[in-house]
Amino acid sequence: MLRGRWIAMLLLCLVVAGVFAWLGQWQLARAIETDPPPAGATEQVRPLGEVVEPGEYLPEPLVGQRVETSGSWVPGDFIVVSGRFNDDVEGYWVTGQLRVAERTSIAVAIGWTADREAADDAAEALDADADGTEVAVTGRIISDEGPSVPPRSDPDRIDRMSPAALLSRWHDAEQLDVYRPYLASATAAAGLADISSPAPEEQSPVNWLNIFYAAEWAIFAGFAFYLWYRLAKDQWEREVEDIEDASGAASA
Repeated sequence: MLRGRWIAMLLLCLVVAGVFAWLGQWQLARAIETDPPPAGATEQVRPLGEVVEPGEYLPEPLVGQRVETSGSWVPGDFIVVSGRFNDDVEGYWVTGQLRVAERTSIAVAIGWTADREAADDAAEALDADADGTEVAVTGRIISDEGPSVPPRSDPDRIDRMSPAALLSRWHDAEQLDVYRPYLASATAAAGLADISSPAPEEQSPVNWLNIFYAAEWAIFAGFAFYLWYRLAKDQWEREVEDIEDASGAASA
């Protein structure tokens, strides 16, 4: 084990184990939130611009944050989204494009109903009232659910609240900045019920998945030394056997 090549392999194992130990420390540092948001922080209404910027992903601690903004509804962009549940009852959301700045919009879930015809009627009524008047909207900011493939029987149907999918159907969308998350309005429009959107559960400051990864890196670091020891020991045992065999043959 004191031969040059085994010492060189040991040094290599030290370098590899050091890298694994650094990765484990990095994962451990990410596992513990040193500055978690205070309890009830999501219930304090904040301006939309302070929480997220257009095109950016919503940070996990801010999912469900109550925000406020103002803008004008874009006519013709009130779209019904299917498969929405309010207190375990399946129904529909009526959504709209809220123009919050000259070329910036956010998708807003305006209200819920269990009846598709009522949802279509509410969308038509909102479209008729969309005259460019500025409106204030307060609600929860929620991450994009991602688009889904519509069923062949109804290619116009949208089953997920995805601003990207809605953007493909919006008018006046050229060179438009769009928020990645959407806003679930706290107050529904006429003909619709308020969307059930309870406060998010308080998150633990400890990320157990990252702790698991940190433990894995520690195991990998230990395995590097064990591999060196096992290879060196096997070589030493083979050499001892060869010496004993040679000694036995000479005696014979």
